[in-house]
Amino acid sequence: MDETSRLTRRETLLAAGGALAAAVIPDAAKAAASGTAAVASGTVACVLAPEMTEGPFYVPGEKLRRAIAEGKAGTPLELRLTVLDVARCTPIKNATVEVWHADAGGEYSGAVANRPGTNFLRGAQRTDRTGLASFQTIYPGWYQGRAVHIHVKVHVGGNVVHTGQFFFKDAVTKTVYARAPYESRGGPDVLNAADAIYRNGGSRSLLAVRRRGGGYVGSIAVGVHR
Repeated sequence: MDETSRLTRRETLLAAGGALAAAVIPDAAKAAASGTAAVASGTVACVLAPEMTEGPFYVPGEKLRRAIAEGKAGTPLELRLTVLDVARCTPIKNATVEVWHADAGGEYSGAVANRPGTNFLRGAQRTDRTGLASFQTIYPGWYQGRAVHIHVKVHVGGNVVHTGQFFFKDAVTKTVYARAPYESRGGPDVLNAADAIYRNGGSRSLLAVRRRGGGYVGSIAVGVHR
């Protein structure tokens, strides 16, 4: 599959004033089950998530689980994804969110990645009443020709409503990759600005990342059409 191709089944919308989905704080939506209080306060900006290529490493029917690292070495990362109905900017309950990404050495699990019988760093979660799905994983590694990223697919009512990728600010990646086990490989050969997929919408899929202890929390809201 050509990972530089772009899906175009819906257009990307920008939030007013240039607010990005990555700037959304999922905890704010959690404070109000309907999401209306967070929207009214301006804490949550609801935008249509940009569609991006699925990539060659998707494995359908992944397990429902929160902890997906399976002992892989790396900097801890809690991934917090909030799924919102873009028409109303309200949380979607019981959406299935799938994520998958490379390990610190740049390798993927799964049969399609020549790792039959493995499923490290991939899994699925159903969103709660606030639209939140969270995963315990590690900061992704890089592989040749791509910036650091995480793949995502969202299902609602049995239908795929979003396929995309999440990215990290280069400065955060540089900090993480200065430590083991990443430093042995060095930094990625492609930064965000030079990544073809990032240029086609990835800037609107930057995770909002903050430090927590020895790891990070990465948050984003994904606005979708039901």
